[in-house]
Amino acid sequence: MAQTPTAKTAAPGGPRPDGNVPKGAPEPTAADTPVPGRRTDVERVLLGGKTYRSLSEQRLSPAEERVEKFRRTSGFVLAPLVALAIWFLPLPLPEVQQHLAAVILGVVVLWFCETVPIPVGGLIGVAAIVLTGIAPAGDVLAPFGSTTIFTFIGAFILAQAMLKHGVAQRLAFWVLALPGVGTSTVRVIIAFGLITCVLSAFVSNTATVAMLMPTALGILAVIAKLMQDKGLVTEDFDPMRLRVSTALMLMLAYGASVGGLMTPVGAPPNLIGRGLIEEFTGERISFAQWVLAALPIGLGMFVVLALVLLLLNRPEVRRIDGVGEYVAEKRRELGPMSRAEKNTVLAFTLTIALWFAPSVASLVLGTDHAVTVLLDDRLNEGVVAVLGAALLFVLPTRWKEREATLAWSDAARIDWGTILLFGTGMIFGAMLSDSGLAESLGAALSHLPGASNAVVLTAIAVALAILISETTSNTAAAAVIVPIVVPLALATGVDPIVPALAATFAASFGFMLPVSTPQNAIVYGSGCVPITRMVRTGVTFDIIGGTLIVLLLPLTAALVGIGA
Repeated sequence: MAQTPTAKTAAPGGPRPDGNVPKGAPEPTAADTPVPGRRTDVERVLLGGKTYRSLSEQRLSPAEERVEKFRRTSGFVLAPLVALAIWFLPLPLPEVQQHLAAVILGVVVLWFCETVPIPVGGLIGVAAIVLTGIAPAGDVLAPFGSTTIFTFIGAFILAQAMLKHGVAQRLAFWVLALPGVGTSTVRVIIAFGLITCVLSAFVSNTATVAMLMPTALGILAVIAKLMQDKGLVTEDFDPMRLRVSTALMLMLAYGASVGGLMTPVGAPPNLIGRGLIEEFTGERISFAQWVLAALPIGLGMFVVLALVLLLLNRPEVRRIDGVGEYVAEKRRELGPMSRAEKNTVLAFTLTIALWFAPSVASLVLGTDHAVTVLLDDRLNEGVVAVLGAALLFVLPTRWKEREATLAWSDAARIDWGTILLFGTGMIFGAMLSDSGLAESLGAALSHLPGASNAVVLTAIAVALAILISETTSNTAAAAVIVPIVVPLALATGVDPIVPALAATFAASFGFMLPVSTPQNAIVYGSGCVPITRMVRTGVTFDIIGGTLIVLLLPLTAALVGIGA
């Protein structure tokens, strides 16, 4: 998403996201910035409390700040101008469709300029649809009762428990402690990518990267100290400008985006795209179908990601010592699993098992078996998600004090803004369908050269989704592109499922700019990723990743029974 991320909780013992130095860490001083001719204090530079800084706090030059202010301010003028122009232009559309187009394009301008927070831009659009008489409030607000909303809420609460009680952090250190991982920079980078992919398949991409950032910086400090002690760098070097630093940081950001594709709950665009596909076509994509279709693509993208990052940002040193000791110390600090961690794992495992149960029953017993029909009817994903989340408020950690695994104050900290944005995206998609505007757009675009070819149409959908996600919210990209792709495919005689699903996958892209996703902004704010390296690496991965989606998704979707 394009909005600047908000602070999350860092790992215990690491630098805190608010910029304050935890107890026992070195206080930041002028030595935090490398000075020519002076030996660099690596620990102060990398661990001095400057983790997870926003773009506005540490990387905008005066010229960049002027551009950013102009972009945000211009939305106050451009959004109403665009909306009024579309409203009154003599377009060959029915009045309701033209007025809806005016409102939605005005919202898109607000999203692009970030004049107001992105979820608020969506709410303004919803209010405008009702106030201008385009549709009655009951019809407009109905998608907020969608089962997918409850899937989002339940998944976010489960993720909050994993972060609060350190389950995700424990998994990360367990992987890094595997034999041979901590002695090679290449293996450390790949291991971090795998950890990030697995966690972000179930936990917010942004939260995953924010949580792993202190660990990554701690390991970079070990590597930089080793290079300094061995004389591989100058005395006054800047550890934030090492290629290995860039490779590890970008692996965190991009690995989260790749992992987010793996499950329907891995990223907001997934649930939005899936919900809109069901809304437009009536075809349901199960949790298991999504995972099986996305897994080969995700694995291919991860292999490409590792190759691209390590070739374009080749680490200065291959063999390292000391990382194993660092990881072992952190694992000792974590101690044995607490009751809260065990409860979280139990709730999480049960939720995943119930999400997969209908598909497993279908595979074992057949689609017409009574048990399969019962499970498919009763184990709605939204209901399962809130059931798993509810367990966290029931399973006790200290029974005498009646203390449960989560308190409501913990649930209140989940990303409600994303849930609001998801709801408004579903509303816009439903309105595009109900008003007939999506069908009109599809019919108009169906005359484009090659639009009747399934591969060409899929490639167009992917390219548009990537382009929009680079400049605005990836959630907004899914909400805008999918409602256009489905009727376009129908108008040209192409099965719409695969092109729409491809656009949904591509909406999670946005590897080129710091503002493309919150995880990009987080790693860029660390100071370890020069903008030129992010652009060069991101463009390469955008192109290769988009190509993989176009080539592989039709095959994997067909194998799991998605689409015609």
